[in-house]
Amino acid sequence: MVSTGVRGVLLGLLVSVALAGCGGSSLLDGASHGHRPVPAKPSISYGSFHSSAVRGTLHYAIALPPGYGSSRKRYPVVYVLHGLPASAQAYRGIGGYAESLAATKHPAIVVGAQGARARDTDPEWHDWGPGRDWETATQHELVAFVDSHYRTIVARSARAIVGISAGGYGATLIALHHPETYKVIESWSGYFHITTPEGRTLDLGSDAANADASAHASVPQIEHRFRPYGATFFGFYIGNRDPYPGFVADNVRLSNELKAAAIPHTFRIYRGAHNGTFWDQHQDEWLSGAVTHLDRAR
Repeated sequence: MVSTGVRGVLLGLLVSVALAGCGGSSLLDGASHGHRPVPAKPSISYGSFHSSAVRGTLHYAIALPPGYGSSRKRYPVVYVLHGLPASAQAYRGIGGYAESLAATKHPAIVVGAQGARARDTDPEWHDWGPGRDWETATQHELVAFVDSHYRTIVARSARAIVGISAGGYGATLIALHHPETYKVIESWSGYFHITTPEGRTLDLGSDAANADASAHASVPQIEHRFRPYGATFFGFYIGNRDPYPGFVADNVRLSNELKAAAIPHTFRIYRGAHNGTFWDQHQDEWLSGAVTHLDRAR
């Protein structure tokens, strides 16, 4: 686990479609995708509400697609989880993702979730107890608030959760714990077990707690958990030059575990590191790959 300065700013049974040529496999792919021209800008604003889970104000950023204000359409939603440790303002950085989606033919609402506060910079999107239940705040309270205040399609089939670095860990664990909520899960340069700020595996004090905080430990339950909800798209991507110890190996390990369990997924290793340049190169591809699995605006 690493900060924005240290870490950076993210199955039919479980997955219905994998990106061409890489379902359930790892490959080295150096293709780079430039940004498409954006004919119109999304409208970005910031809001907040009282969260019982964190016993305080929870902030969020929201980008409404071009045409939202002049239509009565409802839209799919992409929730974006930032990296950690982070400042209390890290959730605000969704402009590039929103512009990328606005340039596609599948518009969506983009929500930047707050996952840190001034004195709580590294909560790992995890439920720690009263006042620090960040998973509950993100999964239950934020989704319910957005669905009740904006013209969303209120359905699993219209929600994606995407995370960068530690946000990739959070997005994966939250979605695995709550298969009823998200049809699309993506991790960008993430990892799959809970860590300290220095990147070491964190012991939560019991085997049960440690298993609950590990995507690896969840693999044997995935088929049972997801079967009632239908198809899910699970994609995770990382750079071959990611400098943080164990991140690439952790991604390869999860892909191998999913393949052994016959759970389809999309995994790619690209040429790149762990920084904004790498993510900017591929965000059009990854985001469009996510929203094509969601319900269209209607």
